[in-house]
Amino acid sequence: MHISASGAATAALRRSIMLTALLLVAILGATPAHADNRRLNESVIANVYTVQRQAGCSTEITRNLALQLAAQWHARDAVAHRDVYGEIGSDGSTSQSRADRAGYHGTAQQTVAINPALAISGIELINQWYHNPVSLGIMRNCNNTEMGVWSENSLDRTVVVAVYGQPN
Repeated sequence: MHISASGAATAALRRSIMLTALLLVAILGATPAHADNRRLNESVIANVYTVQRQAGCSTEITRNLALQLAAQWHARDAVAHRDVYGEIGSDGSTSQSRADRAGYHGTAQQTVAINPALAISGIELINQWYHNPVSLGIMRNCNNTEMGVWSENSLDRTVVVAVYGQPN
């Protein structure tokens, strides 16, 4: 069987178009880096509950949507602004001012974990906080009975923010 030069060129062009189409489908259909991190966020609350139990706390931790909103704002801020690493947002806000703005009525504190990668495991996250005396103190505080957690990802940065609340 003999294939002419124009037939070979046509076949190569078709393969190229098919490959381009497949790549576009893969790229456009891919899950974005900021996909739903619900399981990670829920595991943070469960792990903090365990840390509190080990510290002798007998109170329950409940998820609070206002604290979650405050955590979401700070996580998105920290992903977008590389100079945001802890308590203070790029606009000068604090965990308390963000919680107040979100409608929370009580005292707020937060822990922030930043990993220079697309993802972070719950174990890596809790280890970061457990080995930081300030974060460990916040997690062990039995008065922190409400939480909101949010995580955001970019290709080279994952930010997890947990905002802890002591309701009035």
